[in-house]
Amino acid sequence: MRVTGGGNEAIMRTTEIMVEGVYIADTPSTFITRRVGEIDIKLGGIPGDRHFGLLRKADSRQRIYPRGTMIANRRQISIVSVEECTLIAEKLGIPEVCPEWLGANVLVSGLEGFTLLPQGVRLIVPGRVGLICEGENLPCKGPGDVIEQESGIVGTGSRFVRAAKQCRGIVCSVEQEGLLYAGDKLTVVYP
Repeated sequence: MRVTGGGNEAIMRTTEIMVEGVYIADTPSTFITRRVGEIDIKLGGIPGDRHFGLLRKADSRQRIYPRGTMIANRRQISIVSVEECTLIAEKLGIPEVCPEWLGANVLVSGLEGFTLLPQGVRLIVPGRVGLICEGENLPCKGPGDVIEQESGIVGTGSRFVRAAKQCRGIVCSVEQEGLLYAGDKLTVVYP
């Protein structure tokens, strides 16, 4: 972790992580993503992705609003880490958990406990892309079903929610538009 600033400058705690892959969920019938060469991030997310938009309908995750109420979209981009995909696979006793199976838009590496990043953390490619961590992407049944189907191991789907707790990745909203590529370094800026 790096600390910069001092004197009259604001002090910032930062660390760098690597973008290992970028993905889009552009098939309407599924949340499963596919790997692409780049993602063109706009203020509403990734055009063509199932989570694109400045607004979204409230669902079971936003219990304070009636279902269907239009609210700010804080799930524009989802990010998982190599380390946590490996951890989930180990907990489930399977060889791998692919980011596509989780519906991830970005795969990163280099930060243990990635899902535990606090809300408000910025993930930026300086001068090009800026994302705001909106919190943990809570595990749900859908990815578990996909993991069971893809792994061919009966029972992994029903164990996914527990296995992925606090290691399923984060959801983000967009603060600065731009292109994101595999191989980019993201600077994690702590509040």
